[in-house]
Amino acid sequence: MRILSLIALVVLGLSSSPMVAVAQQAPKHGGILKFGVTAEPPNYDCHQSQTYGFLHPLAAVFSYLVRYDPSQGSKIAGDLAKSWTISPDGLIYTFKLYDNVRFHDGSPLTSADVKASFERIASPPDGIVSLRKSTFEDVANIEAPDPTTIVFRLKQINASMLDNLASPFNCILSAAKLKEDPRFPEKTALGSGAFRMVEHVRGSHLTAARFDGYFREGLPYLDGYTAYFIKSNSVVPGMLGGQFDAEFRGRTPSERDQLMQGPDKDRWVVHQGPWTNFNIVIFNATKKPFDDARVRKALSLGIDRWGGSEALSRITFVRAVGGFVRPGYALALSESELVTIPGYWRDIEKSRTEARRLLKEAGVENLSIKLHSRNVAYGCFMFAVTR
Repeated sequence: MRILSLIALVVLGLSSSPMVAVAQQAPKHGGILKFGVTAEPPNYDCHQSQTYGFLHPLAAVFSYLVRYDPSQGSKIAGDLAKSWTISPDGLIYTFKLYDNVRFHDGSPLTSADVKASFERIASPPDGIVSLRKSTFEDVANIEAPDPTTIVFRLKQINASMLDNLASPFNCILSAAKLKEDPRFPEKTALGSGAFRMVEHVRGSHLTAARFDGYFREGLPYLDGYTAYFIKSNSVVPGMLGGQFDAEFRGRTPSERDQLMQGPDKDRWVVHQGPWTNFNIVIFNATKKPFDDARVRKALSLGIDRWGGSEALSRITFVRAVGGFVRPGYALALSESELVTIPGYWRDIEKSRTEARRLLKEAGVENLSIKLHSRNVAYGCFMFAVTR
């Protein structure tokens, strides 16, 4: 089940002006953003990470070849790459890099660093786990013909190539540091992003300051930020108490109401926008009875995606049902197409009748499994602040 939902609550201080007015204001330099994070990064190695607990406090410390631009509806835009071309046969991706980029230690960032970073993802050295290794299986070779050019040559056409490159975990690391110690990113947050890490006190907070050598002139606007590592139930009290300005993960409808119906309700304005997320079931197909495709199909048929989405939308951020391509995207299946796929039928009894038939046919008519869920609160709101 694919979920598409985000509602932002924006602190406007004493002003109750609509958000459009805020958007038209000229940006100003200065200020420290304080925000809560309900998880903490285990280390600083983006290539081995797969959690918002890493992204929220650390993503701004690093640069990326390309990235999703939220100001353009998550369109893929250049970060280190100022332009790129794709060969007519779809097998060669050539990127031109900015030539004035430096890491926070003052060393220059060139195509050699981009090459070393993606080679570490595609073919990690012994002892290093790369969670996105499989997304680069179609890459035959990565070349750095000059300091500002990086070339990816593919074995076959991969329509997801730009999306694979744009993962927010594909940060660019120092080739020289990786050569000295392949595990250095676990211990040192050395990036080239808009902010440099200043301090990380485990269990408490992480602070970062504006990087004066950032290659994009005039940015960032903030002087720095502090990420506080907190429990999920501390978010709204912390917002109300002024301990921090924002929390960039989900909040529940009841927490929204707590803010919107409180004594300072005039400080808040609600805005809704898209937020994509996956709720998926992955089977270990090497274990019986999950090695039987009929069993896997039956269990998928047993999930009430439409009814579940409607029920969960009252207490969480679940709002839309989709496939592996987010709802509303140009390449996504329409609802009329989606409901023809087994597991997405509107008639849940029809699905479950077919599921029972498949399980009986597979010889596991009385199959019983136990599902475990993490004790993590999932909501439907992101809080942001403007001053």
